Amino acid sequence: MVFTNSLSSYYEKMLATGEVKCIDEEIPFEIPQGWEWERFGNVMINKDSERVPLSVAQRQHLKKTYDYYGASGVIDKVDKYLFDKDLLLIGEDGANLINRSTPIAFIAKGKYWVNNHAHVLDVCSEMALSYVALFINAISLVDYVTGTAQPKMNQEKMNSILLAIPPVKEQHRILEKMSMVDAFIDKYATLQTKLDSLDNSVYELLRKSILQEAIQGKLVPQIAEEGSAQELLEQIKAEKQKLVKEGKLKKSALATSVIFRGDDNKYFEKNGNTEMNITDEIPFEIPDSWSWVRLNDICSYIQRGKSPKYSLIKKYPVVAQKCNQWSGFSIDKAQFIDPDTLSSYGEERILQDGDLMWNSTGLGTLGRMAIYCSTLNPYELAVTDSHVTVIRAMKKFVLPQYLYYYFTSNTVQSVIEDKSDGSTKQKELATATVKTYLVPIPPLMEQSRIISKIEQLASIMRG
Repeated sequence: MVFTNSLSSYYEKMLATGEVKCIDEEIPFEIPQGWEWERFGNVMINKDSERVPLSVAQRQHLKKTYDYYGASGVIDKVDKYLFDKDLLLIGEDGANLINRSTPIAFIAKGKYWVNNHAHVLDVCSEMALSYVALFINAISLVDYVTGTAQPKMNQEKMNSILLAIPPVKEQHRILEKMSMVDAFIDKYATLQTKLDSLDNSVYELLRKSILQEAIQGKLVPQIAEEGSAQELLEQIKAEKQKLVKEGKLKKSALATSVIFRGDDNKYFEKNGNTEMNITDEIPFEIPDSWSWVRLNDICSYIQRGKSPKYSLIKKYPVVAQKCNQWSGFSIDKAQFIDPDTLSSYGEERILQDGDLMWNSTGLGTLGRMAIYCSTLNPYELAVTDSHVTVIRAMKKFVLPQYLYYYFTSNTVQSVIEDKSDGSTKQKELATATVKTYLVPIPPLMEQSRIISKIEQLASIMRG
């Protein structure tokens, strides 16, 4: 029994022994006149002994008629019931005791079954169950929980909770007022959810708009002194010829096409002596200093990975589709190849910094891209599996981050499945398709300015 003396200190008398002790340090806050503090166990009737746990296997073939409660609410239905009365349930164990992601105390109604993960309680007076639930959900239970890996609030700890008890009529007035407040809270939560959704959609729309402006040459101004993309393509061609002579590129890499706009403003592509009208392929107009080009003509390597022989030896990770997320590249999701099979991959298949890794199969994952960064790989090196295409740009002339922004733009992503090969169940970006993708190329310095501007605007949007 808890009481105060003439000095307004709080004392507790143990009825069994008659011992009296001061509990001022335990009292969390002052209460109005007419209210009383009391230990939870002194005003509640515990029915835990009537609980019966049923395993998943036991419940599997039962008729689903009555609610089956666990620590956080209804988790199943069963064909019989243990209780047929409104009772208070309080979660006995689980992380929710600490993080309180859902209410820890709730009222069970009707006919139902309770397992051994929820305390079952009734009141021994006219006190309202819903008020007790409200109080328990409002306070921190950290001081009454044992264990960290597996938090638990046993009967002894629960019974020691100090409960602030108002007169019965005031309890009901409190509950009535809270029901009104809950209606406002629910309305606010709904509006907040809509606002969060709108914020996310606005952010995504802005991001897409920025990327679209960027790849069309509208995000940063053109500067004549930076030269033209045509000059850049000539430099790439010369560099490829040099690499072929040095044996670092195959001669087939020199077979490039030239895309130009005719006097009638139509676009043409010239391959050797063959000239084709490709106006229908051009998605938008670009500045005069830019050029349209096939992806293969500005890359030194475009190729799928191999189907690996996996190993438990964590030496050489294999980048798969799940490693390429829109949030970035994650080696943590990778499996590993058998180290003895690395030589069968060939040196060119070993990933290099700046390599674009493009998911080339599947529904939902098709077209997702990330940039390989060796500093994010704690292992010696990495390769890709056969579902990921590696795109290695001529990095002296074409910045991988610019290509990344182009291939993640709405121009590419919105039609990725339409331009893919394969069936409706298994879409695929064939290597030949990837190599012939049209890319709008600005001069090198403008590429750098575009990247900086996109990153600056993204930082502002993130707040």
